[in-house]
Amino acid sequence: MRNFIFLSVFLLSFAGFSQKTLPNINLKTFEGDKVNVADLTSNDKIAILSLWATWCVPCIKELDAINELYDEWKTQVDFEVYAISVDDSRSINRAKALVNGKGWEHNILLDTNHNLKRSLGASAIPVTIIVRNNKILYQHTGYRNGDEYELFEKLKTLSKE
Repeated sequence: MRNFIFLSVFLLSFAGFSQKTLPNINLKTFEGDKVNVADLTSNDKIAILSLWATWCVPCIKELDAINELYDEWKTQVDFEVYAISVDDSRSINRAKALVNGKGWEHNILLDTNHNLKRSLGASAIPVTIIVRNNKILYQHTGYRNGDEYELFEKLKTLSKE
């Protein structure tokens, strides 16, 4: 019986490491166009999805850091960045002004109802994930200065797989 329990716990621990699939959820652009999350990475291209909000200082620092390094990273890895705002619908204009003021080159999407955030089980932001072919390959919550370099190392490693 003891061996059975040990084996069950061991096997269940690996279940958490299986790749999760992106949900079939519609987000919007600033212009109001619908974009399905599952369609973002259905080709073989790798993508970074970053959930952020205008009131989240670490989120903005992370997206600033990624934007600053984007051109350099693109010389080594073919990828896209999708910055997904979880601000509510009343804050869309604030989000748009912030993005324009920052000059971010990211693709900006809106998750005003938090459907994507909920489906990812995210209780805090920023949440940064790397995906390919609708599979979540890496997920990280929070941001500290320098985390962008860890993200890039993961991006390089995963792009070679």
